[in-house]
Amino acid sequence: MKQKTKVLIADDHALLRESMRSLIDSQDDMEVVGEACDGEEAVRLGSELKPDIAVMDIVMPRMNGIEASKEIKKSSPGTAILILTAYDDVQYVLGLLEAGAAGYLLKSSRGRDVIAAIRAVKAGESVLHPSIIAKLLRRAMGMPVEGEGLKRKESLTEREIEVLKLAANGMSNKEIAQDLSVTVRTVKAHLSNMFCKMNVASRTEAILKAMREGWLELDRTPPDNESE
Repeated sequence: MKQKTKVLIADDHALLRESMRSLIDSQDDMEVVGEACDGEEAVRLGSELKPDIAVMDIVMPRMNGIEASKEIKKSSPGTAILILTAYDDVQYVLGLLEAGAAGYLLKSSRGRDVIAAIRAVKAGESVLHPSIIAKLLRRAMGMPVEGEGLKRKESLTEREIEVLKLAANGMSNKEIAQDLSVTVRTVKAHLSNMFCKMNVASRTEAILKAMREGWLELDRTPPDNESE
């Protein structure tokens, strides 16, 4: 039997947690393993339960979602963070992603969008608009290179680096598979191996880490059709 995706819900509104738990637990491929009503509880449960995905509200008592996300990533780097927010300002979203979030969901999102985002992150797909990815990569290009970059690069195969580069250019798993003449399952396997080697939990984190370490150079960035 296929292992279910383990999800932690962190939100200070009981009704929202209850409805989200009901929605997630109704899916065959995922389950809620914990609920947190504030940031500190989210950090504790994240450390104890090591969920695959944490769906995290921003505004919570005792510790906000950004700080809680940072702490969860320290104790459980394999947990991908999906942020719930009412704001879609580009600079605000970039700050969330740089804090370690795999992606974000607007609080106006429908239930099916939340489910789709959880599945996408689990599969190594992006849940971000290409214009957001482009801005994020341009920021990363201007960051100082970290010292362990070359050592980290040597641990990845040439094909893994190729897959990561195509992912950074905004291609989906299906598009990468077509470009490399391999199956989507093979692409997912490459991404999963990279996440493990790089100690990250999502495509967004892997791309940012590679850019920051200075060994992933892009021929181009995804098209940016939005104004700065």
